[in-house]
Amino acid sequence: MGSLDGKVAFITGAARGQGRSHAVRLAAEGADILAVDICAQLDSVPYPMATPEDLETTALEVEALGRRVWTAIADVRDFDALGKAMAEGLDRLGSVDIVLVNAGIAPMSVNDHQDAWQDVIDVNLTGVQNTLRLVAPVLVAQGRGGAIVITSSTMGLAGVGTDKPGALAYTASKHGVVGLMRAYANFLAPHSIRVNTVHPAGVGTTMVLNPAMEEYLQSVGTRSGGGNALPVDMVEPIDVSSAVAWLVSDAARYVTGVTLPVDAGYLNRR
Repeated sequence: MGSLDGKVAFITGAARGQGRSHAVRLAAEGADILAVDICAQLDSVPYPMATPEDLETTALEVEALGRRVWTAIADVRDFDALGKAMAEGLDRLGSVDIVLVNAGIAPMSVNDHQDAWQDVIDVNLTGVQNTLRLVAPVLVAQGRGGAIVITSSTMGLAGVGTDKPGALAYTASKHGVVGLMRAYANFLAPHSIRVNTVHPAGVGTTMVLNPAMEEYLQSVGTRSGGGNALPVDMVEPIDVSSAVAWLVSDAARYVTGVTLPVDAGYLNRR
């Protein structure tokens, strides 16, 4: 028996990295997965983004655990396309109980692309709001509660001094989703729908482990580890996934409106 038996989780940015890790971790606890990703490259992002093949790998890993999975390629910036993807997924899987609002980009670079600011705000903030606008009425209409977790960052509770548009937009967007979380936590509480944010430090994924990010971090006087208190350079996707699995389970049934760091003590040193 898993802690999420009979549940369905809708996950954005699910093709790889934290999104794939969350999908597999929740599937291991018994959840079926509705996985969405853009599976395309944005010009402003200086590292390779996920591909359709990556999304298929997520599906195969979920299926290997004996769970149902439905995938869709959709851009969280496009409300209508995201809504179509979700509706088709609900037709296949029947309902949704858990929502992981995970899609995001981090085009941090010493040579920012001219679209870096707008792309980050559109994906990391407007994309989150688009997802919440879609899922909230579905969860309310179902009438059996639910759990939403938004992926923020340690940069949603702190900030590194910089004037680079991509990094500034990342920090602003990750602070912004905390405000959305707090508003929706209050708005949805009467319906027993819980909303929280998770705040990882640097995570061992392509978003962090790439030459542009390393160059940027050196330019602001830090490195990939970012000054964690515990003796690790960074956390791994499964560390975040385990926290998320707890947040969406009945073990956290009265936990809502919280900003949960999974950061090896990074924020405690700020």
